[in-house]
Amino acid sequence: MSTKKTAKKKAAKKAAPKAKKSAKRNGAGKSVKAASAAAILGYKPVKTPKQASAWRPSNSVKIKAEWKKYYDILLDLRARLLNQMTDLKKESAEEMSNYSMHMADSGTDNFDRDSALSLLSADQDAVYEIEEAIRRIEKDNYGVCELTDKPIPKARLQAIPWTRFTVDAQAKLERDGVLQRRKLGSLGTIDGASGSFEPSAPASSDDSPKKAGKKKAPAKKKSSAKKKKAAKAKK
Repeated sequence: MSTKKTAKKKAAKKAAPKAKKSAKRNGAGKSVKAASAAAILGYKPVKTPKQASAWRPSNSVKIKAEWKKYYDILLDLRARLLNQMTDLKKESAEEMSNYSMHMADSGTDNFDRDSALSLLSADQDAVYEIEEAIRRIEKDNYGVCELTDKPIPKARLQAIPWTRFTVDAQAKLERDGVLQRRKLGSLGTIDGASGSFEPSAPASSDDSPKKAGKKKAPAKKKSSAKKKKAAKAKK
């Protein structure tokens, strides 16, 4: 009997270390790192470059050397305007979050927000005109007046690379009320750079001194008539 007991004790001692080792192995397998958002949502994260590449429409299209300079200018203008629009959107959102309930402060907040939105609208119009000019370069119909089909001078294209018309054609459209003046914010204005003329003052302004002289003459006659009446009354 004693021999059987000693054999069981030895077997128990040998089994104990094995159990400890297996427990250690199981514990090592259970150590789990914090789950990432990508793992939770079930998609692999896409590596993005540190700086976003500049917008380049239709890379397959070959740009003529004649228009390459204007093409690059238009792309730069577009990027600058988009950055400006992003800043304006952020400012408008911040102003809405800090909206004041005080009457005077709320009036100032409304004015600032409306100003930012009007600038944003003007920038959106400008971006549209710039992108249309980029498409005209890609389609090889850039630098031609859309009203007269005449070539637009290079000096005008240098000042306003997004223009659709010559100076004379734009002035005619403005007189007829067809073309509205578009602004480019801090980058300048289409009309200011184009040199389109303002309507001259009416010719009637030259005749105003003559009319004034004619009006003064009857006043003198009235005063002399009053003097005669006063003299008769004294007699």
